[in-house]
Amino acid sequence: MQNALKQVEKGYHAMPGLEGYKKIEKIDGVIYEMSPSASVRHGIINGNIYTAISNQLKDNLCRVFIENLDFYLGDDEWLVPDIIIVCNPHDIKNGRYRGTPKFILEILSPSTAKRDRTLKKRKYESAGVEELWLIEPKGKSLEIYYLRNEKYELEETWLLAEDKADEDYNADTVICLRGFPHISMTLADIFDGSEWGSEN
Repeated sequence: MQNALKQVEKGYHAMPGLEGYKKIEKIDGVIYEMSPSASVRHGIINGNIYTAISNQLKDNLCRVFIENLDFYLGDDEWLVPDIIIVCNPHDIKNGRYRGTPKFILEILSPSTAKRDRTLKKRKYESAGVEELWLIEPKGKSLEIYYLRNEKYELEETWLLAEDKADEDYNADTVICLRGFPHISMTLADIFDGSEWGSEN
């Protein structure tokens, strides 16, 4: 079993684009492969939020990363958030981040939702991540968690209502990041174009 884990990790640590490359997470000694690729809807929403944050982080020491920065919790445990904001460049070495991020976003999928809501959420909580967003793309919902007294509290829950004739219309609602109040986007911005394509 240990040899099998080593082979998977060896494939993971190969350079992207080479045969055998795998994107994985390792939590409590268990390897989780993050493939096949995420859905088109997932990618569009991820891109919307990354672009909004990146554009509004200009002239700031902090940087935002999208699905390409390993968040190390220890020497042999790491997560790969969909979006992560980090503010100390010295905490990144050899593509591995070992600090405490200000913000993390996870977009749920049928294959990862349980792990995102349980294992990964607990790991982010223990690591001291101040703000966590969970998005369910098909239902167009957003949950925002703030860390208070070392525990996550659900601060807000949004379900996009984009029909202006609907009494619950909220597409123009502005959402701000707790640690970066100058960074904002509307619910419509977050889910813009997510119906593109023909996936279920």
